[in-house]
Amino acid sequence: MNFPYFGGRKGFEDASNLIEAFGSNAGYEASVRADRSRDMGNHIHFCHWRQIERLIVLMSIEQPVGTVH
Repeated sequence: MNFPYFGGRKGFEDASNLIEAFGSNAGYEASVRADRSRDMGNHIHFCHWRQIERLIVLMSIEQPVGTVH
């Protein structure tokens, strides 16, 4: 699995807000926002919301992912 890259807190805050507002549908909402941004020609927000979608999926996994020390 590719881990999403975040250069700051905003991505985590957006993911947290979507989870709080939409619960188990948070990933779907992030996908809708990404599609809407793509349709508007905004590639920056498209990439942002796709990363949020990946982060939400990663956060929903209840086992350690990646290297565990």
